[in-house]
Amino acid sequence: MKLDIDGDEMIAAPIEVVWGLLNDPDALTACIPGCKSMTLIAPDAYKLAMQLKVASVSGSFDGEISLSEKTAPSACRIGLAGGGTLGHAKGEAGFALSVAEPATTRLTYQGTGEIGGLVASVGQRILKGVAKHLIGQFFKEFRKLAAAKGTISA
Repeated sequence: MKLDIDGDEMIAAPIEVVWGLLNDPDALTACIPGCKSMTLIAPDAYKLAMQLKVASVSGSFDGEISLSEKTAPSACRIGLAGGGTLGHAKGEAGFALSVAEPATTRLTYQGTGEIGGLVASVGQRILKGVAKHLIGQFFKEFRKLAAAKGTISA
């Protein structure tokens, strides 16, 4: 099943702080819902372990996440591939950062993925809603980290 995502987020922190957090595996581990660990396996590549619940289906997911096409501090691509008891997924997303106003960063993203197995059985409409919810949780935690970092470095 194909799943497309896109969005536009305002982060109340300088662009350098947002860029730094997007490249920090500890920050990403704290923000990605269900993420248990990210382990460096190569430059800008990590092994990922997650425990997720999607609708009435829960289980584990192990995979790899990589950052590419990095243009600091304005753009990068993130790729993800893996599988587990929930099924399998492969996708990528592009991120663009711009200064919206002093100490505020606009982060836009657009991505696509292929999802199969048990998790795909919940249906595309439900899966899109779950994806939107998980993205919302990610940015809620990301904003907290960005605000703390932005305050410390100000």
